[in-house]
Amino acid sequence: MSLYNLSAEKILLQKIAEGDAYAFKHVFELYKNKVYSFVVRFVHSRADAEEIVQDTFCTIWQKRDILPNIEHPRNYIYTIVRNKTYTYLNQAAKNQKALAQVWANMQLEQNDIADLTDLRDSELLIKKGLANLSEQKQQIFNLSRIDGMSHEEIAAQVGLSKSRVKNVIVDVLKYLRHYLSENNISISISGLLFYFMM
Repeated sequence: MSLYNLSAEKILLQKIAEGDAYAFKHVFELYKNKVYSFVVRFVHSRADAEEIVQDTFCTIWQKRDILPNIEHPRNYIYTIVRNKTYTYLNQAAKNQKALAQVWANMQLEQNDIADLTDLRDSELLIKKGLANLSEQKQQIFNLSRIDGMSHEEIAAQVGLSKSRVKNVIVDVLKYLRHYLSENNISISISGLLFYFMM
């Protein structure tokens, strides 16, 4: 495994700032797979992950004049990709159609079949985990996952804001994943979503 060479990467950034396309390609090859692996874990769409990676490196090239001032190239690259991933997820959450597509993409993940099998075997455990939550959280989650109501519809019914409803659903999914892992069952968030959308 190669060690991180800060000095060498700072030199590469300096060359990119000078318009050196070869240096840019070198940095791209150095980071593209790592950045892609980071993004795809969150967006669960290979095509969207590739687009975010491309957009990240386009931004680096477009803003190359500031590269000589970057002290930690790796941190700089990951900050850009993290922000672009966050923006993507934010837009998806605000757009019901986009969110539905994200969930559809999640179903195509290779691990989903194994996740689904584990989830079916663990249905009672999931119900037990849900029973530990407050009545309001259970109600919101059931309205979303079982009744198929939108965040806006749920918000109107329970008297909370749409953003609060979305946060509750995300919190419940995270809780369930943690609860299952404590019981020696490893389930991805995508697997949980897949299960509750059946």
